[in-house]
Amino acid sequence: MLTTLSQDAPERGHVLTKGVPKASLASNLLRTKENDGLQAFFSPQNIAVIGATEKPGSVGRTIVRNLLGSPFGGTISPVNPSRRRVLGIKAHPRVGDVPDAIDLAIVATPAPTVPDLIGECVEAGVRAAIIASSGYKETGAGGAELERRIMEQASRGRIRIIGPNSLGVMRPMIGLNASATNVTMARPGKIAFLSQSGALGAAMLDWSLRANVGFSAFVSVGSMLDVDWGDLIDYLGNDLHTKSIIIYMESIGDARSFLSAAREVALSKPIIVIKPGRTEEASRAAASHTGSLTGSDEVLNAAFHRCGVLRVDRISELFSMAEILNTQPRLKGPRLAVLTNAGGPGVLATDALIAGGGQLAPLASETIEALNRILPPPWSHRNPVDLLGDAGPDRYAQALEVVAEDPNTDGLLVILTPQAMIDPTRTAEALKAHGTSAGKPVLASWMGGDEVVAGASILNRAGIPTFPCPDTATRAFNNMWRYSHNLRSPYETPALAGDENGVDHAGVEDLIASVLAAGRTLLNEAESKRLLESYRIPVVPTRVATTEEQAVALAEELGYPAVLKLDSRTIVHKTHVGGVQLNLTDAGAVRHAYRAIEESVRRRVGAEHFLGVTVQPMITLEGSELIIGSSPDPQLGPVLLFGAGGTLVELLMDRALGLPPLNTTLARRMMETTRIFQVLKGARGCPPVDLGALERLLVRFSRLVIEQPRIKEIDINPLLATPERLIVLDARVVLHPAEVDADQLPRPAICPYPTQYVAPWTITNGLTVTIRPIRPEDEPLVVRFHEKLSEDSVYLRFFQSLKLSRRIAHERLARTCFIDYNREMALVAEHEDPRTGEREVIAMGRLSRLYGTDKAEFSLEVRDTFQRCGLGTEILRRLIAIGRDARLHCVCAVILPRNRGMLRICDRLGFHTHYRDSDQLMHAELDLTDTPRPSSLASVDARRVGPHRHGGIDGLSKSGVVSHVR
Repeated sequence: MLTTLSQDAPERGHVLTKGVPKASLASNLLRTKENDGLQAFFSPQNIAVIGATEKPGSVGRTIVRNLLGSPFGGTISPVNPSRRRVLGIKAHPRVGDVPDAIDLAIVATPAPTVPDLIGECVEAGVRAAIIASSGYKETGAGGAELERRIMEQASRGRIRIIGPNSLGVMRPMIGLNASATNVTMARPGKIAFLSQSGALGAAMLDWSLRANVGFSAFVSVGSMLDVDWGDLIDYLGNDLHTKSIIIYMESIGDARSFLSAAREVALSKPIIVIKPGRTEEASRAAASHTGSLTGSDEVLNAAFHRCGVLRVDRISELFSMAEILNTQPRLKGPRLAVLTNAGGPGVLATDALIAGGGQLAPLASETIEALNRILPPPWSHRNPVDLLGDAGPDRYAQALEVVAEDPNTDGLLVILTPQAMIDPTRTAEALKAHGTSAGKPVLASWMGGDEVVAGASILNRAGIPTFPCPDTATRAFNNMWRYSHNLRSPYETPALAGDENGVDHAGVEDLIASVLAAGRTLLNEAESKRLLESYRIPVVPTRVATTEEQAVALAEELGYPAVLKLDSRTIVHKTHVGGVQLNLTDAGAVRHAYRAIEESVRRRVGAEHFLGVTVQPMITLEGSELIIGSSPDPQLGPVLLFGAGGTLVELLMDRALGLPPLNTTLARRMMETTRIFQVLKGARGCPPVDLGALERLLVRFSRLVIEQPRIKEIDINPLLATPERLIVLDARVVLHPAEVDADQLPRPAICPYPTQYVAPWTITNGLTVTIRPIRPEDEPLVVRFHEKLSEDSVYLRFFQSLKLSRRIAHERLARTCFIDYNREMALVAEHEDPRTGEREVIAMGRLSRLYGTDKAEFSLEVRDTFQRCGLGTEILRRLIAIGRDARLHCVCAVILPRNRGMLRICDRLGFHTHYRDSDQLMHAELDLTDTPRPSSLASVDARRVGPHRHGGIDGLSKSGVVSHVR
């Protein structure tokens, strides 16, 4: 049962538009008392059009005309100081002169006038504004200054802004057309369409009317000065009328906002993106259009993969995949079985399948035997299953039923080509009952013209997506698999990476400070390796020599054969200037190598670039040379790279990109997408490397990148990987200059683990525990925690007796342990069992923000043997401190009346508790706007958590409010 704060919106104003009366508007769209959010854009009652006019072809006239033709049941107020009436409606000189409170203002005036008009909207208490005009940052510095002034005015109130460069908003289900398009109202539907291109959005709306496609909402987002992708995805994720979200994106904007919202919503509603800019030319065109940096296309793919978003390449796929992902079972793997009555289409389907990353399902021997009994002897006896040209409806239906039962198949594609002995319509009738019976997706390709139209229509109505060509169908299958894989892989339980407390943070800070103090940004090789060693990344011993004699002494100390490399503060790629000498076997070779490097550098770039050499032992182990690196992306911040290394790294181009932070599962997924991974596994009889150790090294490297934002670029090349060891042979580190302020350094697109909330605490029985934020690696510990809860504790927590198997199901615990620290916080109390030495979770607490409010709900559970020791009070006290850090106004919970222990904790911490007859439950609330109580917790690090609107605890799980205290 959820805490309910909703109430019907009050009646306001007189209705000027025709159509739906207020009382019949969908009740589930009425906002809760505190939920201002974006509701004013999607169900406004009073709309002001600033710049309304009767000039033919003008934006102001088009908007008023569209609103007048919209049966949204609200009031329209034109604002124009030069006109008394617009299209027959009384006009007002200023928005402040409108007698009714304005929910939504649409600004259709030239860009230079907009900042002051937004200021007037703030003074008039307007809740939301759409800016339709262009001429902002896409035009240069002057336009950017206008945007700054707009946000300066908006910051004086609580107004939210869509645009500039926005065509507006449509909400077909309530008849709202608050747009500047020449398209009539779109049809109602279940798809929300967000477009950064107004012209393309308008064209798609026009197309949708002919294609009979409907929308739950259409938003032309424009330049996203305020309301961005993350805001809209959050809103539509909580919208009962939206089943999927499709996006035309030119730039990602606030990457953390987008990734955080998409990761949350994609678990329950498909999010499908088409993003132009794969080529350099298209990327430049997109940047000039939006005035925004577009970022690397490869990095965006990694970001979409990380948050469960499906990227498609064709506009038609936006709509088809939205429908397919909403109606078809989620794929469990990439293996497709193809049934066809002609060999050629089966071959085409196979080519497209393999090229797109799918696999042909290997038919089980039992399946082949069953097909032998029902098919003529000349059938193909393999996948694709060639049913032959005379296949009738019964043969199709029987074969589909058999192949669908094969455990090796994840999905099925049925192809029909019209032939003399084939009836496409009867065949479709025979197959329509099998669309969902197998529990696997079934796709169809009915090839041909008028002859197959009726059959294709039958299949589509039966929920079997039907395509005109088999390669198009296999593209859809591959998209389905990528979508399922993107959703599943981030939630696979990772192993603990270890080495959590082995980092020499002080040493790293001193090293970076000394380099910057010397006026440098490039670390030399020895410094770079010292930095890596501080994060437990193994490096080859490296010493610096400034004379031949020092080089010889160090080589003899480290052992022959030796390697000499250039030591320089300016040269990055040493091999380009003859700065590397290998396999030096004695003192004479070392002397000769020293002189050779010095002479080569002097001749090629100048003597001032030679500071000496580094000396290190020659590593002769056979193995694979890898590259691991990081560099900043203009939109997504630090980006990780893994791939095949060595001197030919640019030519090989065998690499994978990812976003920090990583866990061991995400590290493995990065590795798996490279060709070198097959070698690392032990290809062609070669012994494999320790992949677990390599995963853990990548996790530590991602931690370094997160924890040291002053580092701009890092290259480890090569990292030698052998069955015996992993060792860094060379490394390069570049820092951001000291002049760059800390708040200007690139921040990670994904909120990292909040280490500031890790702290020990001693409970009243003397046991010391660590209270810290939960992490994905905790899932096994949380399983054991639930195994040790009593039935009474379970009932108090969940208001019911919940079976253990349900409480520890991976799907449930994934939502418990894999949290987005941007949106909620969960703390666990951990200690080490003195008898077994194993770590245990003995208590858990969670704080989740109620969507669209400044209120958060907490839950708390403590293992029975550790209750009444002050642990629950301490965890809740820390959650309250975190809530204050996130600038929440209230923390609340719903509690069973007989849960006296929880009520005592609430009383102790100052909660107001009261009993409600309506639900027979105790309701607890704590006002955080009072003077804060003393807290031992440090404030949230703004660089780690981000700005208030997209940082801290700034959201709500799409599945609903976190469970109440039971």
